[in-house]
Amino acid sequence: MSKMKLSLVASALVGAVTFAGSALAADPLEQLQAAETTINKAAAKSQTKINRIQEQTQEMALEYRDVVDTTEINRVYNDHVAKLVAAQNAEIASLEAQIAEIENTKRNVVPLMYRMIDMLEQFVQADIPIKLERRTARVEKLRELMVNPNVSTSEKYRQVLEAYEIEKDYGTAMEAWEATETFDGQEITADFVHVGRIALIAQSKDLKNAWVWNNNTRSWEKLGDEYLKDITLTIRMARKQAPLELIKLPIFAAE
Repeated sequence: MSKMKLSLVASALVGAVTFAGSALAADPLEQLQAAETTINKAAAKSQTKINRIQEQTQEMALEYRDVVDTTEINRVYNDHVAKLVAAQNAEIASLEAQIAEIENTKRNVVPLMYRMIDMLEQFVQADIPIKLERRTARVEKLRELMVNPNVSTSEKYRQVLEAYEIEKDYGTAMEAWEATETFDGQEITADFVHVGRIALIAQSKDLKNAWVWNNNTRSWEKLGDEYLKDITLTIRMARKQAPLELIKLPIFAAE
């Protein structure tokens, strides 16, 4: 073989070896690059999953906190409602006891009111006849009130007490009024005046005659002329037509 051919063969071998070496060197690099790319993509996917899981975890944590807060609120509210229910039950029990007591009191009060009205009627009949017709009518009205189903027991009791209060006031008041009465067998229109319960006096309109009520004999007694001036003044004072001053009146000793 000539030298020229040997050189050509050697050159070809060297080129082949060089090419093969280059190919062998390029494949691992590409593989590394591909592997790196794959790893990066996998890492990116993993990070995305991690981020999503983290977001879900935060959402679950927030939901859990909301549930815990709601549970605490519900617990506090339920405790509050339970206390309200207990208080209401106690109040209901108290009201039921009061109603029972009221019914019991009502059973005792009604007979008492009837006795009070009877006593009031007896007192009016035994007392000096100050505005007798009005007082008698008041007692009769109380009797009618007691059988009125539209009036409560408390209102009936109030009116009975009010009648007693009015009767009490007659003992401290000085009042004058005009009325017609029978004196000495003759019907006469006169001015009447009472000073508490110590004196009930009548004077004719012409100021010439006067009478005093004697509760012992349950009758009117004629007075002497010496009382006429003081009786006239008493009537004027009762009507607030004259200032109060000392007067002389016939009275009967208290019993």
